[in-house]
Amino acid sequence: MKTMAAGEFKTKCLAVLDDVKTSREPVLITKRGKPVARLVSLEESLPQKRSVLGRLKNMGTIHGNIVASDFSDAEWERIANEPWPQKNKRQK
Repeated sequence: MKTMAAGEFKTKCLAVLDDVKTSREPVLITKRGKPVARLVSLEESLPQKRSVLGRLKNMGTIHGNIVASDFSDAEWERIANEPWPQKNKRQK
């Protein structure tokens, strides 16, 4: 990353903007030797559009076998035929 003093940036501002746009290399702007700003290209600073599935990447883990079930067919039938628990409705 290039480093540039604020005074130098002030005099070369338009040229530096063009350079960052074309090279996409950020410029660190300093004042009295301490960083105060970083100039980056707009394409680099905007979040990349990702699909819904791409947003979920690295958010879950797989434990065990995802192909075979731990339940037998009879257990699946029993579970499928059980009534769903009903939530208690509040009475007014």
